[in-house]
Amino acid sequence: MTSLTTLDIIIVMAWLVFMMTFGIIVSYRSKKKTAQDYFLASNSIPWWAVGGSLIAANISAEQFIGMSGSGYALGFAIAAYELMAAITLILVAKFLLPVYINKQIYTMPQFLEQRYNKSVRSGLAIFWVLLFVFVNITSVLYLGALALESITGISMMYSILFLGIYAATFSITGGLKAVVWTDVVQVIALVLGGLVATYGVLDVVGGGIIEGLKELIARAPEKFDMIIEKGTMMIPDGKGGLKDAYMDLPGISVLIGGMWIANLYYWGSNQYIIQRALASKSLDEAQKGAAFAAFIKVFLPLIIVIPGIAAYVLGAELTKSDQAYSWVLNNHVASGLKGITLAALIAAIGSSVAAMVNSTSTIFTLDIYQHFFLKPSETEEIKQDKLVKVGKISALVALVVGMVVAPSLGTLDQAFQFIQEFTGFISPGVVAIFLLGMFWKKTSANAAFTAVLISIPLSAIFKFLTPELPFIDRMGICFLIIIGVMVLISYLTNKDKDDPKAIYFDAGLFKTSNTFNVMAIIITAMVGFIYYMFW
Repeated sequence: MTSLTTLDIIIVMAWLVFMMTFGIIVSYRSKKKTAQDYFLASNSIPWWAVGGSLIAANISAEQFIGMSGSGYALGFAIAAYELMAAITLILVAKFLLPVYINKQIYTMPQFLEQRYNKSVRSGLAIFWVLLFVFVNITSVLYLGALALESITGISMMYSILFLGIYAATFSITGGLKAVVWTDVVQVIALVLGGLVATYGVLDVVGGGIIEGLKELIARAPEKFDMIIEKGTMMIPDGKGGLKDAYMDLPGISVLIGGMWIANLYYWGSNQYIIQRALASKSLDEAQKGAAFAAFIKVFLPLIIVIPGIAAYVLGAELTKSDQAYSWVLNNHVASGLKGITLAALIAAIGSSVAAMVNSTSTIFTLDIYQHFFLKPSETEEIKQDKLVKVGKISALVALVVGMVVAPSLGTLDQAFQFIQEFTGFISPGVVAIFLLGMFWKKTSANAAFTAVLISIPLSAIFKFLTPELPFIDRMGICFLIIIGVMVLISYLTNKDKDDPKAIYFDAGLFKTSNTFNVMAIIITAMVGFIYYMFW
């Protein structure tokens, strides 16, 4: 560990004071009289804020630390998560957002009740709350604390405490509006700070960004294979041994298999992502915001994967792959610039934790508390007041539980893969429920509820009975099985008719603006070019 200089400390402290003050001011000035004010920012978010907030919510320690660690272990192939996410964002904006916004929903479980019934809504609401708290919030806090411990020497426990307090200043009292506007500021910091770290390490490798990239490719060509074949690369398994890298990124099925399930789940039905689009001024603003986020996603591998590969090329000796980004900061980022990069990292962690905490609170309050505990006899004013108060309390509880559990992840080698694998226990069922519910009118509530019940057990059975099967392939197989079960049950329930709650819409609902269409073509071409270059 290399100590921060006085200049670095001043820059980080100045950032923290500014950001926490800004968050408190925005929270204080945000109107929070109703649930719509607190959870959907009064539907006032413009496209550029939607796009910036999507990236800020998405990019966190799991990318800076986790994907750099995977870059160190696996190479540039891990960028598939970012590149395919860009295409997925276009598809979600084109085909899913119109349905959500047309339905005027607050939460993903609310949509499920409109399309199916209360049992499906409640079942997935409970799953989501547990997933957000015990996987998402916990892992981001752990990875962020790991980085702070490596860079500053502050212990894991104190780092987790600090990050929790930092996120709390704009995630609890201010609601979604405070989270989004602080996201807009923080996304600028995290991109600029990330570029500083990338430039610093590439300058060491080859004398600048372009020359550094050329040198990386020349010295470690195997790290730039976008498609990993079985048996061609061995990586640490987190238990002191080695495993085939194919288990994390299984060849061509990354492009045509289960990763689509992971991406459609994350960008198309994940509350803390979709909530930003739902809070936009209009459908067109939401779609342009998603396209803006997709454009940024194409460039993100430069700041979250390349540093890990550079650490490998420069001979970093690490006990865990997830230490790669911290090693880069400690050894190859200059005084002052290190402070900027550390501030960017804290910004990324804070914005993601705030997003997850806010969305956990939204689902718990609107889909569990309101459904089971709010008395119908109370006046609307009292109901709204209670919903906002419960939202704040549940946000605090989610954050505290995540802080308590976070240290238990200390045995992981690539925490990013842990997040993807265990999120994959629920994502096949969720994606099947949403896609069939939207686009196949016979899909029944019984079929959807069955999918809720079998999703986790089915994934667990495959994990323990077929340990040689990559988890990405497992997601794809589970998705197909669940689709088959849902189709069978739906035919038995609605053999000669459409489901009573089927969604009907005309083709005009999916018409998009020329601006969006041009952006979609450019983004798709950029992703195709990258795969062509590194196939």
